[in-house]
Amino acid sequence: MNTVLNRATATHTAALARLGHALSDPTRAGVLLALREAPAYPSDLADALGVSRQVMSNQLACLRGCGLVEAIPEGRRTWYRLADSHLAPALDELLKVVLYVEPGCCAGDTCRCA
Repeated sequence: MNTVLNRATATHTAALARLGHALSDPTRAGVLLALREAPAYPSDLADALGVSRQVMSNQLACLRGCGLVEAIPEGRRTWYRLADSHLAPALDELLKVVLYVEPGCCAGDTCRCA
């Protein structure tokens, strides 16, 4: 029983770490939030989030690598959607969480929460 619990914990930890990594970047978080509404083409996501197409390509590659989004070829174009149907409701639930963040904490690239 303990071995099964340890495996489940390791799997859950890895999955949450991937999600945390994805959400740690504002562009990746924006992509996930946009895709929870509907699938989209990378160019549309780039325009909506105000980033270059190269930045969007890099962020989508990261999200694919994390197993959070999938690419769907369509002729000469490719569109993206969330890879798991459980992800959209999970993101909706996360958005309901209210956190108090200390003013000035985690501003920019430096976290000063310690």
